[in-house]
Amino acid sequence: MKVKSYTQSSKAGSLATQEYDASPFGEKVLFRTLKDAVVMYQANQRQGTLNTRGRAEVAGSHKKPWKQKHTGRARAGDRKSPIWRGGGTVFGPKARDYSYHMPAKARRVALRTALAGKFADAEVVLADLSTFTAPSAKAARQVLSAVGSPRRAVVVLSEPKDAVWRSFRNFPGVEVRSAADLCAHDVAVAGVVIAEAAALDALAQRVGKTDGGDA
Repeated sequence: MKVKSYTQSSKAGSLATQEYDASPFGEKVLFRTLKDAVVMYQANQRQGTLNTRGRAEVAGSHKKPWKQKHTGRARAGDRKSPIWRGGGTVFGPKARDYSYHMPAKARRVALRTALAGKFADAEVVLADLSTFTAPSAKAARQVLSAVGSPRRAVVVLSEPKDAVWRSFRNFPGVEVRSAADLCAHDVAVAGVVIAEAAALDALAQRVGKTDGGDA
């Protein structure tokens, strides 16, 4: 299939099209698996530190404020009642761990189907980023401008490159990932996937369809 390709020269960059074999990523988008992977990622990002105090945890006396009957006032057991000011909270949030993990095979399938969706929507750009020998926000801006100035994008590298990360790090909505660290959430929330050819080849090896492999 034809995909967009970006080549950067010393002064400016140019956008063209080229043939790329995207068959290892399949053609069908498994929306339920992709959704499960995205929800799992978001759950794992939750800190779970929010905590409220129940009536057993707030400061106060256990003494009954007044006798049960013949006072003309409502019955009260102690000053820590939830209906009193300063009392405990009923069914409030408690600190907990929200993280969980999908099977490794399901995560691979989710990443593969997310990439398949990006290929189908023509939102994958093959980019030659070898010219980033030093951090350059100007060069990074040229890349983003050439691909349409997306509000969100992920730059996928074959291996971590400090110069590329430093070039893109100050652009809101732009993330830089290596092929080994890329996950389905990174692809799903990105408007455009800007990837090196070697990075896509590494992803095809990592999550691509093989005979007798993942469904």
